[in-house]
Amino acid sequence: MIVSWLRKWRRKKILATPFPSDWLAHLKQNVVAYDHLTPREQAKLRDDLRVFIAEKNWEGCAGLELTDEMKVTIAGQACLMALGLEGDPFACVLSILVYPTGYAVPQEHWYEGWSIAEEAARLGESWYRGPVILSWADVRRDARHPGEGQNLVWHEFAHQLDMLDRSTNGTPPLADREQRRRWHDVMTSEYEQLVTDEREGRATLLDTYGATNEAEFFAVATECFFDCPILLRSQHPKLYELLGEYYRQDPAARWKPSA
Repeated sequence: MIVSWLRKWRRKKILATPFPSDWLAHLKQNVVAYDHLTPREQAKLRDDLRVFIAEKNWEGCAGLELTDEMKVTIAGQACLMALGLEGDPFACVLSILVYPTGYAVPQEHWYEGWSIAEEAARLGESWYRGPVILSWADVRRDARHPGEGQNLVWHEFAHQLDMLDRSTNGTPPLADREQRRRWHDVMTSEYEQLVTDEREGRATLLDTYGATNEAEFFAVATECFFDCPILLRSQHPKLYELLGEYYRQDPAARWKPSA
């Protein structure tokens, strides 16, 4: 009870100050969808973003000095995808670690009884009840070149949504049995089609990294849902409808030309 009261008091204090003008400039430049939101959605996004930035532990890695642009870009994209979700879906994300570019992590595998130590290249990672790790070079590239179906922030934070039920299987917590049934049917069909397309070398809208497993498919589909919504709706209507129901958003509608 006391913790909840303190959280509300701190958030109220955070939101009592005007939204920084330079933050708004970063938001408009690096979160392209912001200008296509309704005034009410924009206000909610700005509030969510400020709370997100204030409540997370931000760390620059490999000598990177974090800037407001980095925080606003990352927080703005994460809060955009959560705009229609209930509660605080990223409450378990305590830290955001940002590298200047891609980075390497130690990796061990066994071969004929021998342990072999290697390094594996990473652009980002997402840990259960742990940090989200991101390459700023890739975050910035995705922000400045939307429409390519790739977005590192949306990918890694989709994993966080997936892990809310303590299982990384490509299925976030859903409303009821009927939604779970539809999710299973559509996601399984779309995932298997991507696996087949990747194996046979066919061009796909969805990044073929999604053929790795069901968890990566959900993350890749989320990227495409927010970054290429019109194409996803056209080429994968059932998948688009399913994700729209989950995220409670219709990003393709935002890009319709005004009459």
